[in-house]
Amino acid sequence: MRIPIFSTACLASISLFSQNSISSKPLNVVYILADDLGYGDLGCYGQKIVKTPNIDQLAKNGMLFTQHYAGCTVSAPSRCALMTGKHTGHSDIRGNKEIKPEGQTPMQTNRFTIAKLFKEAGYSTGIFGKWGLGFPGSESTPTKMGFDEFYGYNCQKLAHSYYPEHLWHNDQKVIFAENENLGRKIYSPDSIQIHALQFIRENKKKPFFAMLTYTLPHAELNVPHDSIYNQFSGKFVETKFTYNNDYFESDEPKASFAAMVQRLDSYVGEVVLELKKQNLDKNTIIIFTSDNGPHREGGADPDFFKSYGPLRGVKRDMYEGGIRVPMIASCPGIIKSNSKSELVSAFWDMMPTFAVLIHSKKKIESDGISILPTLFSEKNQKQHPYLYWEFHEQGGKVAVRMGKWKGVKLNYGKTPNGPMELYDLSTDIHEDKNVVTKFPEIAGKIESIIKDSHTKSELFNFGRTE
Repeated sequence: MRIPIFSTACLASISLFSQNSISSKPLNVVYILADDLGYGDLGCYGQKIVKTPNIDQLAKNGMLFTQHYAGCTVSAPSRCALMTGKHTGHSDIRGNKEIKPEGQTPMQTNRFTIAKLFKEAGYSTGIFGKWGLGFPGSESTPTKMGFDEFYGYNCQKLAHSYYPEHLWHNDQKVIFAENENLGRKIYSPDSIQIHALQFIRENKKKPFFAMLTYTLPHAELNVPHDSIYNQFSGKFVETKFTYNNDYFESDEPKASFAAMVQRLDSYVGEVVLELKKQNLDKNTIIIFTSDNGPHREGGADPDFFKSYGPLRGVKRDMYEGGIRVPMIASCPGIIKSNSKSELVSAFWDMMPTFAVLIHSKKKIESDGISILPTLFSEKNQKQHPYLYWEFHEQGGKVAVRMGKWKGVKLNYGKTPNGPMELYDLSTDIHEDKNVVTKFPEIAGKIESIIKDSHTKSELFNFGRTE
């Protein structure tokens, strides 16, 4: 039995229900995507060591989601699910595959994206930060996928350095000569932030969609030694991380990580301030989230910071810590302040949500549902029958969230018919008690979902060659 993919053609008809909640002007959208930020890395989600006052204020001014999920447990497939509204059983990109010398496996030519959705509705569209869904010159660059302006890293592998020798502005390479030969003078996130704020200013008189895909706090664990860094330097017992082929050295990785999260928070504060300066704050929805769970690369220590919060697992795990992420939505006067939602939602919900928000007439297909009723505190919110994920590294992994139940299968590439782990998240959020033998009928339903949710991919096959 194939589970149906929802079409926004039928969802668009309910967009009128929220007219009383929306101003007469089209709403702008600023979607902020952190990189490898864990569920427990923010103060409003329980973080005790690092202070995130600006993001916490977003939560106070808006809605905090406790059961929001990333598209995958690593970057590229997670972002593809966000961009296309399709989970990893249907999407083009289901893993991190590099294209030398720079870039990743591209999405299909003419793939419909969130950016195209906004652009066709008359919005200015911009993305500032990391792309990771194609390579320079391919048909899957930001400007060919619906963005009017792009500034940042085309390649997520090159984004492992915060002092790159170049970035991209649209399709033009921006050379940082000062960073050549390990000069390490220009800190790329600051440059990216300048362009993001400029985009807001330049488009203040027309509706816009801005994606701020910050690379913080992904490794490498380095940040300018400024006042933010000095708050943490010397405060922790540190083990120096030495240079390897992936990441530059870090003298104080714990201090650097803390400073990176706090710097990310300061960027969010600058965005909010800019919106207020331009009188856009009451007409702009800000959404803040992360692309997957916390990482262990480059000297990172998620155990020290309890970056996964009450959850089990980190990046590359299919347990909750690898895929459940913070999500905050704020728009004064439209989204109820200091509110919290337990709605089970995921990245692929953003496409239908935005389609309804902007009253799109476009007929698109998505694995998602519109969460706009929840955002506007309405009562007619649809629920997911399930959520599904694939991960094509480490032998292959799949996971399903079905109501309170969570099914996980490891080594899926070698043993697709192998054992399942089953957890009752309502009583076991840390996924400690495998109850598969007690609930074989539930396990059977999840096995059927796994079979029905996967479509064949020529590039991603859980490591199998057949």
